[in-house]
Amino acid sequence: MRELARVFDGVADAYDAGRPSYPDELFAALAEVSGVDLAGATTVDVGAGTGILTRALRARGSRVVAVDPSAEMLTRLVSRSGEEGGTAASAAVRADGNALPLADGVADLVTYAQSWHWLDPVASIAEARRVLRPGGAIAGCWNLTDARQAEWLAAHEALLAEECPAYWGQALEEWSVPPIAEAFEVVAERWIPWTRLAGIEEFLLGMRSHSYMAELPPQAADALVERRRAELRRTFPGGVVSVPMRVYLAVGR
Repeated sequence: MRELARVFDGVADAYDAGRPSYPDELFAALAEVSGVDLAGATTVDVGAGTGILTRALRARGSRVVAVDPSAEMLTRLVSRSGEEGGTAASAAVRADGNALPLADGVADLVTYAQSWHWLDPVASIAEARRVLRPGGAIAGCWNLTDARQAEWLAAHEALLAEECPAYWGQALEEWSVPPIAEAFEVVAERWIPWTRLAGIEEFLLGMRSHSYMAELPPQAADALVERRRAELRRTFPGGVVSVPMRVYLAVGR
């Protein structure tokens, strides 16, 4: 986990500025499928990063314990809390999601937003079960671009696959969503389509925030971003990128 923290320490600013939030429909589906009322629930947000899901859960009335191994990511989470004039989490804890520093039975909901695939699939779920109260739920969600819906996006993903040795995404035939559903005894899965509108620079920051970009030599990453900037300006002369998205949600009770 130390190596993972190092990677994301280096892209914390880009992650905070460039990663999208989640559509309202995700939270409606989460409450429906899990049976947990988000208002008043105690949620442990594992791999909270800069607090994108944490803030959305807080806005819906949850008490959130945000857990992440990256000091820089948690610094952004706490900083954003102050900027928005409130607390984005009941607590922000630097810790490993495979060994949660929490007592048994303290949570109604454990969430993994863009994070479960970085954890040990057995240890992480065992820890989630340990900290849950009876009747609680575990949820994993991933905000994914949907390259099936736009030729420019399919070309963008293909370029990343070609130029980033560590790339893992839909341009690869063997890619699939993280198999979190296999870790549950009872599971419901949902796909939630939505459209993201983002400025070109915001989109490029989000691109930089991925681990496969962070692992490129800086000069190669800069050159790749510059090529994408030129292409996006041709495709979207108004400067606003329309990105087809879909959220994958898996919930276990």
